[in-house]
Amino acid sequence: MSSGAAMSSVTIDPARMRNVMGHFATGVTVITAVHEGAPVGMACQSFTSLSLEPAYISFAPALTSTTWPRIREAGSFVVNVLAEDQQDVCRAMGRSGGDKFADVAWDKGGNGAPRLAGSIAWIEADVEHILPGGDHEIVIGRVSALEVPRDAAPLLFFRGAYAGLTG
Repeated sequence: MSSGAAMSSVTIDPARMRNVMGHFATGVTVITAVHEGAPVGMACQSFTSLSLEPAYISFAPALTSTTWPRIREAGSFVVNVLAEDQQDVCRAMGRSGGDKFADVAWDKGGNGAPRLAGSIAWIEADVEHILPGGDHEIVIGRVSALEVPRDAAPLLFFRGAYAGLTG
């Protein structure tokens, strides 16, 4: 947008936005932390690498999330990149209430946050910046450690359903 461009007054229907954006395949992650001595986690598709120097990642939790405030308060977290065979883990972390970790194996990361067993990659980070983003917040995390513990295909989300790689 050029500096002289006028702001658009077009209103986009949220259902149409969801439908159209659903055509963009995303990887599936679970953001985890420890809050008041207990593991917390949430499924997240809005994750991306942001910067190599410094090493930053970003994700965008909804303002309606009940888990994000606990992760924010913890200050450090792990992004767990899920494998194609971890749909059950995603479902567990995507639900509200209950013990999301009851049937999910994990170990403690270097920053204390859960690293989920079977993930194809994990990234430990500290909350560096939080910016407003409409009905979400944009979280920028400074990476403190990262690893690829497993060679497997990623879990993807496409058009409202889980998907995998073909070919």
